[in-house]
Amino acid sequence: MIYKEYGKTGKKVSAVGFGGMRFDISKSKEENAELLRYANAKGINYFDTAPYYCKDQSEDIFGIAFKNMPYEFYVSTKGTPKDFNTAKKAKEAVKKSLDRLGLPKIHFYHIWCLIKMEHYELAMKPGGQYEGLLECKEEGLIDHIVFSSHQPGLEIKHILEDGKMEGVLLGINILNFPYRWDGVMAAYKRGYGVAAMNPLFGGAIPNHEKELSFLASGGETPTEAALRFLISCPQISVVLNGFTTHKHIDMACRVADEALPFTDADLEKIRKKIGDNMNSACTGCGYCDNCPQNIPVPSYMQLYNEKQIFGSSDKEMKKKSYLWGITESHRARANECIECGQCEEACTQHLPIIERLKEIASWEKK
Repeated sequence: MIYKEYGKTGKKVSAVGFGGMRFDISKSKEENAELLRYANAKGINYFDTAPYYCKDQSEDIFGIAFKNMPYEFYVSTKGTPKDFNTAKKAKEAVKKSLDRLGLPKIHFYHIWCLIKMEHYELAMKPGGQYEGLLECKEEGLIDHIVFSSHQPGLEIKHILEDGKMEGVLLGINILNFPYRWDGVMAAYKRGYGVAAMNPLFGGAIPNHEKELSFLASGGETPTEAALRFLISCPQISVVLNGFTTHKHIDMACRVADEALPFTDADLEKIRKKIGDNMNSACTGCGYCDNCPQNIPVPSYMQLYNEKQIFGSSDKEMKKKSYLWGITESHRARANECIECGQCEEACTQHLPIIERLKEIASWEKK
């Protein structure tokens, strides 16, 4: 395993991190907790979770695992400025997470899901979330205050220049790096830790290895190439993977052991192959699953990816409607959208979801 300095914190983190957003919750919490212990035994020491992940089970799964971990580790969790908009609420959230995790302190606490500057401003207001987190830090409940961002590079740069944070969590991968690299470089040049989320584009890369074969070289798969790209980048401190099997952990750790950096020629070749559509592809975070009409928006956005990003035929689209559970979910259909905008407000990528639902409705009509 490769270990890297997380900014100026003095902590060395494994290049591969365990992201706690993708557990198979049809399994028991103990079965999922065993995955964390296995990852730690393989050399992974950075474990990232949050309230609400996996139907609000993720922190509890971590807590079970942490009772009996093989080696030392760091934990990261999160809280949004909107949910914890006062210092008191922020402190209560930290203490609740500590209780669930069964730990005396959280090593990295993220001001979570900053989509626009007003979210950061809300966190930083007098008597707001940041003040509460500072108090927690003074009391030894938090080591480092960091942030999770889905903003353009210039906004990320502005937050970093404010000097209040010690690291950043960004959505970056081999398919979108031409559009997201400014934020990574802004953090790296200022000595901040950088964690990468969505390394496999929400599962799109392993699901489309044939179409993305141009990413790979030397006998590796496109999935392995995508992990190697981020793991080998000196600008990235840790790459979060949402593991569900031992096999996935083994593969990521092997890539870390063997990771050779991409050459400039490799990256230029990929840039030429990546279409402009990749910057507007849904990464499958699921935050838009808040429709008052009960439309399965996340599934529809994945369906949109299949047609517009990966060029699936009408026959394939019909099959994939079943694959994504749209036709059998007994939920509302795309044409029932009332344009309330709640999904777009929650979207971490600022996607035009309402317009996409209209387009999808026209496909379904045909």
